[in-house]
Amino acid sequence: MPRQQQPTTRPVRRRSYDQFCATARALDSVGDRWTLLIVRELLAGPRRYTDLHADLPGVSTDVLASRLRDMEQNGLATRRRLPPPAAASVYELTERGHGLMPVLAALAEWGAPALAERRTTDAVRAHWFALPLLRALDGPAYEGVVEVHLDEGEFHVRAGGTGDGAAVYGDGPADRADARIALDVEVCLELAQGGLTLAEAVGDGRVEVSGDGPLAAALRGD
Repeated sequence: MPRQQQPTTRPVRRRSYDQFCATARALDSVGDRWTLLIVRELLAGPRRYTDLHADLPGVSTDVLASRLRDMEQNGLATRRRLPPPAAASVYELTERGHGLMPVLAALAEWGAPALAERRTTDAVRAHWFALPLLRALDGPAYEGVVEVHLDEGEFHVRAGGTGDGAAVYGDGPADRADARIALDVEVCLELAQGGLTLAEAVGDGRVEVSGDGPLAAALRGD
């Protein structure tokens, strides 16, 4: 019998602008559609594939899987298996992936004016407002975990930064919050665009602050 020919394995084609330029090299890794939004989701901490798919409305399962493979190959994310009883795999950012935090924050600031009107087709998740809100919480007086309540849901941010590559925000309520604030999306966007300061929003009652610690006192202006 003739030997059955084995299928030839083709090398994975690596997309590149083939330009000796730092910007082009960066876009080789994160320039594909959905990649930076996946980074946005993973900045909140490890996520399961199903959670990522749920919080990225419009992405197909094939595209999401492909982008995650590319991110692993480019050293932006890793996948690990959770111990029992979870028995699930999660994706998380590497240190290099976390380095995209200021890039996402700058894009959020630049894109905030485009949110003047919400389209009927627009999906929304509460934690998508975390990066814009961090700008308003920037300062030595604001250091700690702030739990944020919007009509769309809850998330928490770590104001002041830690410098250790830890998540700067997370979806849902915090395990332990130093302060809690309640506001609506319109106020959040005004804060993100710099047209309103946190002190002004608290002063006119558009942001409600609760908590007894130093961070809550600083947010209230006590």
